[in-house]
Amino acid sequence: MSKGGGLLRSSVIFSAMTLISRVSGLVRDQVYAWQFGASPAMDAFFIAFRIPNFMRRISAEGSFSMAFVPVLAEYKEKQDHAAVKELVDRVTGTLTAALLAMTAAVVLAAPWVMQLFAPGWDPLSEQYRLATQMLQITFPYALFISLASLAGGILNSYEKFAIPALSPVLLNISMIAAAVCSVPLTQPFNVNPVLALAWGVFFAGILQLAFQLPALAKLGLLPRPRWGGAHQGVRKIMRLMVPTLFGSSVAQVNLLLNTALASFLIVGSVSWLYLTDRLLEFPLGMFGVAIGTVILPHLSKRHAATDTDGYSKGLDWGFRLCLLIGVPACLGLVLCAEALIAALFQYGRLHAHDTEMIRLSLMAQSTAVPAFLLVKVLAPAFYSRQDTKTPVKSAVVSVLVNLASTVLLLLAVLYLTDAGQAALAKTGGDPREALGEIPGAHACLAAAIAIAGWTNALQLAWYLRRAKVYRRQPGWGRFLRQIGVASVAMTVVVLSLLWLWQGWTVWPWWERLIKLAVVVGAGGGAYGALLWLQGIRLRDLRGH
Repeated sequence: MSKGGGLLRSSVIFSAMTLISRVSGLVRDQVYAWQFGASPAMDAFFIAFRIPNFMRRISAEGSFSMAFVPVLAEYKEKQDHAAVKELVDRVTGTLTAALLAMTAAVVLAAPWVMQLFAPGWDPLSEQYRLATQMLQITFPYALFISLASLAGGILNSYEKFAIPALSPVLLNISMIAAAVCSVPLTQPFNVNPVLALAWGVFFAGILQLAFQLPALAKLGLLPRPRWGGAHQGVRKIMRLMVPTLFGSSVAQVNLLLNTALASFLIVGSVSWLYLTDRLLEFPLGMFGVAIGTVILPHLSKRHAATDTDGYSKGLDWGFRLCLLIGVPACLGLVLCAEALIAALFQYGRLHAHDTEMIRLSLMAQSTAVPAFLLVKVLAPAFYSRQDTKTPVKSAVVSVLVNLASTVLLLLAVLYLTDAGQAALAKTGGDPREALGEIPGAHACLAAAIAIAGWTNALQLAWYLRRAKVYRRQPGWGRFLRQIGVASVAMTVVVLSLLWLWQGWTVWPWWERLIKLAVVVGAGGGAYGALLWLQGIRLRDLRGH
């Protein structure tokens, strides 16, 4: 723990840097919506980007960090700097070799890979060809960003949180530049302007890796890649990482599965789900990733030092902070869905119909925000103890629940609604073609992700209780009551303003933004004021 700081201080530093990243990401998505809208070409790009981005999620926020950070913490605690440096060198060399082989395989097999992730698209269509071409450009990003994640894991272990948290800004800057310059960049080559976005992703990976190298050099840990297949630490990380590949990335596995299913739905569904996910990234990226990133090395250190009391208190701090943030974030996203989308994205080629479609999926998926945040603490609770099997058990059930929920919800829409019956009649009873005729069916996929998210969180909590490694600290009843009262006050304020102001999709852009700022500010102010009046102070959240 850093001097005079605590877990809250580290989380605030990480969140502040992440806020800059999320704001730049919002600008990026606004530029996308304005420039390209929810078009077939953008559906193609979002799938081509989501595949390598999946690698970023499981490495930066999941599998690799969950396996690497506890082992690095153990080396720091028990061995000298030379041993730590050798571990870093061996891990870097082994990871680079594996990533190079995987990248080459995916680039060469891109047409078949795309068939796996977009099974609903015709392989002979222009959309499919464009998506395949963009995947070949974007996938090397997985190589660069995974190495950047390795660098970030090292820096986080030394409590240098700012630089890793700030590096995603470079991705957004690169992609904004590519979007703004897409027409002049591609016009001389007579190709689709969306291809410029793929090149923006490629160069962003290089920038994010290069940005963190000077900080590693200052620590004396700039890697000199060497093969480490026989190194004890590398073998331990690989042993831990294999199960975490699935366990820590369950939410991303569910997103990829639902993206593939969205390829069967009406044009624009992939884009609507992408923008839904981007809005959820504000609470999850700013706070969930920050808490998870800060708490993993903390718990790993406590476990390595056999400090069971400190370990339990760290978990308790994480759970409280997740609920303190997650409950109002969930309510805010559900209540303000239309206002948020209209104010932030409805420009240029993104229209009122798109706003309505995104609203449906955002309201459905936002119901699981507290669960998604809690998993960011629950999963590290197991990985810090080098228990990788338990999260995998939970993840398997969660993915199966997601698939089952998706199928059941889509069948219900298809056979139990007037829109479904009309689509079946239009397509001669073919359910696959009928799904492509139903507006709003993509919201079923978002609802299934929410159900799977709660399933994963509740399972992990049950396993943690059974393991008897966490002792609940005093004051939980009062704390939950305080959150409940503050949330009710926030809801009343927000609903009153939304009732007063109706017509978000037709107002000028400046009016939408001003009124959204008032709604968010008033709701957040009411929540914070009621917490303060009930006795919650900043010092109560600092962690141990």
